[in-house]
Amino acid sequence: MIGNKNIVSKILLYILAFICLFPIIILIISAFSGNWQWPYFIPRQFSLRGIKYVLSSNNSLKVLIYSVILSMTVTLITITISIPAGRALGIYHFKGKNIVKLIVLAPIIIPPVSVGVGIHVEFLKIGIANSFLGVVIIHLIPCIPYAVRIISDVFEILGEQLEQQARVLGATKIQTFFYVTLPTIMPAVTSSAFLVFIVSFSQYFLTFLIGGGKVVTYSILMFPFIEGGDENIAASFSLIFIITSLIVLFVIEKILRSYYEMEDYFYI
Repeated sequence: MIGNKNIVSKILLYILAFICLFPIIILIISAFSGNWQWPYFIPRQFSLRGIKYVLSSNNSLKVLIYSVILSMTVTLITITISIPAGRALGIYHFKGKNIVKLIVLAPIIIPPVSVGVGIHVEFLKIGIANSFLGVVIIHLIPCIPYAVRIISDVFEILGEQLEQQARVLGATKIQTFFYVTLPTIMPAVTSSAFLVFIVSFSQYFLTFLIGGGKVVTYSILMFPFIEGGDENIAASFSLIFIITSLIVLFVIEKILRSYYEMEDYFYI
């Protein structure tokens, strides 16, 4: 019986791995294919045209770096806002708490078209449309709900017992936050940072609407090739997009791991 369960688990694991890896494999082949038409199972020609176009264009690399900086800025601001908000929703009990949770999740429930158009009008009035600041602020709207949800769930599970023990032992609020609270919720913060960066980095409609064509991100640069049907260049852009995301996530993980090691050093 146990052997059968192991076999079923392995089969499901292989199926899941295939589902996850198959689109990436197709994307890699498309990025290096010169002519891949139906009904051929493999491309008839291979070409580096798409990769050369992406890597040789100074504009593409500048936009990529600009997009990473923008998304990292959004991630930092989102996490800064989401930690106290998540703590309040996870620990405290007050009237209307469920309504507040629903309001926090509203930006990802309501279609972005209806939200973005109204905000764009207000941004035009106050003069931050078509700017880096305006795009950062509009990216916070779909990003904050995800981070708050993840962090609030962790606070709800952990409670505030550890913080209270630290305060009883003489720690200040700042010491309690940096040496007790933050290390405890760091896995949730890491997951939130990963998710927020991807959401911001891949954001197209809101960036195009608020940026007005003056704030050009990597997704905006990539989208016309996807719409135009040039699979080779579109796949090359997508491949660079994935590699960049993985590099950034790896860097974030290394930074947070260094933070953990420093915490261990301080405790010793």
